[in-house]
Amino acid sequence: MDKNQGLEPEVIRNFREELSASGRSFRYIEEDEVSTDMAEFMFIGMHKGKEVIFDCLLGTLRLAYESNLHELAEAKTKEKYPDYKGFEFEVDEDGNAISDGEESEEVEEYKAYAMFEIEEAGLANVAESVESDESFEFGIGMEAYLNVAEITEETIEKFILDFNAGNLKLDPVQYSFESEDDELD
Repeated sequence: MDKNQGLEPEVIRNFREELSASGRSFRYIEEDEVSTDMAEFMFIGMHKGKEVIFDCLLGTLRLAYESNLHELAEAKTKEKYPDYKGFEFEVDEDGNAISDGEESEEVEEYKAYAMFEIEEAGLANVAESVESDESFEFGIGMEAYLNVAEITEETIEKFILDFNAGNLKLDPVQYSFESEDDELD
């Protein structure tokens, strides 16, 4: 197995120099994919007493809630309709999704009803979280969700500062949000 370059002192030193020159404490992975709901970036931090490069996906708690709601509804729909593909799809050689058409109206109505039931029962509720993945190809993977209105450069800088200082306080309260569909009514 190849060495994880994101854990190598020389790579970290070079990355620190790059960050210093940029004036930021992080570098976006794909700057054109940054949105107000999430951003993926790399930063330097400590993990198990060693300096590492983190590859972090930081999202809003609303995004985590909506993702959780859709995943739970997909699973419930697949239980009732085993042929339902949901988010699963094939990809052609050009990287385009291959779909065999729209799902039936009956299946889509059931999924919408499942989402309603899940929301009503509070099963999709989420709390702030930070999870690390040591099996990442480059550095340490991290997925974090915060109860903020949007992900901005200031939010990212504060997250990194708090994380690296050991001052990151996660709110353990489980939150729910009105789904986008509810807001349209």
